[in-house]
Amino acid sequence: MVVQQVNSRENSKKLEVLAVVQARGGSKGIPGKNVRKLGGHPLIAYSITSGFAAASVTRLIISTDDDEIAEVAKDYGAEVPFMRPDELATDDAQDFPLFEHALTWLKKSENYVPHLVVQLRPTSPLRPKGSIDDAVKLLSKDINADCVRTVISSQQNPYKMWRAGEKYLTPLLGDEFPEPYNMPRQRLPKTYWQTGHLDVIRYETIIEKKSLTGECVLPLIIEPKYCTDIDNLEDWELAEWKLTRDNLDIDLPSANGLKRTFVDGLRKAIPVKPSLVVLDFDGVLTDNRVWVTETGEEAVACNRSDGMGLSMLKKNGIPVVVLSSERNPVVTARCKKLQLPCDQGIDDKRTALNRLVNKHGASLEDVVYIGNDINDLDCIRMVGCGIAVSDAHPSVLAAADFVLSHRGGYGAVREFCDLLLNSNK
Repeated sequence: MVVQQVNSRENSKKLEVLAVVQARGGSKGIPGKNVRKLGGHPLIAYSITSGFAAASVTRLIISTDDDEIAEVAKDYGAEVPFMRPDELATDDAQDFPLFEHALTWLKKSENYVPHLVVQLRPTSPLRPKGSIDDAVKLLSKDINADCVRTVISSQQNPYKMWRAGEKYLTPLLGDEFPEPYNMPRQRLPKTYWQTGHLDVIRYETIIEKKSLTGECVLPLIIEPKYCTDIDNLEDWELAEWKLTRDNLDIDLPSANGLKRTFVDGLRKAIPVKPSLVVLDFDGVLTDNRVWVTETGEEAVACNRSDGMGLSMLKKNGIPVVVLSSERNPVVTARCKKLQLPCDQGIDDKRTALNRLVNKHGASLEDVVYIGNDINDLDCIRMVGCGIAVSDAHPSVLAAADFVLSHRGGYGAVREFCDLLLNSNK
């Protein structure tokens, strides 16, 4: 009966899909975890960005007990309609009561009742693009299903696991097969591990069945490379490393945040038309690798799309300068090709940047600097907008106002140019 009612309600009007990002304060393993910067942006921003990127999500809210988390979430455009009660924010608080609280509050205060609820956990930030929409589609097409969960094929089969007895080991699973722990892996049932990236749950499953899963759970299988459950600093470092690999197709808060800032000034007042754009060379216009011949000559790899983007900036009257500590003539050659002024062999970039700013009659507040390594830190902190490429040194990622979604030498500069020029349209 419930299934028929749900199906009828969902078909009666546009599917109302509520995304909930649950983020409490008081993390013990990593203090301030949900607002700590991962790849230049607070951890919670990744789940917020995923929710906003999903075409099927009609509303996104934050459930938190923490004022700082609430403010950071609002900075990224999220809605915080209420603060979570303290009793639902303890170390051992489970997910179900906080979802029941959120839905009860929304119905009582706003008469708002969604069809489906999407659970987005900040601790699983590397969420594949389109996975939310895929999960919503799966659930909406199966009237018998209560929930969709993201899973991967389990690396260790539980049929080969044991539990500790008083003295001897006993099989974890042993009723279905004789001695499954001795069977070939290929003959055992396929098993899956839930990743925590997202769940999509029917409203009735939560309110009527008092569950976040129900009895009928559909799998959304994702690739293992997206799996990172951040609980400690080692998990954090793994997530940082994965972000630099450029093989994850995820919705990054950096690109969207940067575009929103140029247009709306949400994060920081950045001029629509900077008085000067300053670029590091190695690791920004190149991929930071160098080829050395037996005679000592060096060659680097650059991205042609960066050159097109820079030429468009110059046509729009935005001056661009390269500031590099590298002394090799390859810098001069590439800048000559791009028709860019170049100040190279610079050990003291701070002083050189001040000199450039004065030369152009600019103000530091109106300058954009794009860098990737620790010798760029002073410049990134000095200017009105300091930007890092996605594979920058962790200290640069943390100091930057924005982190681009592309690596140096792989179109990061073109990404910046497109964002800046599109903000003027």
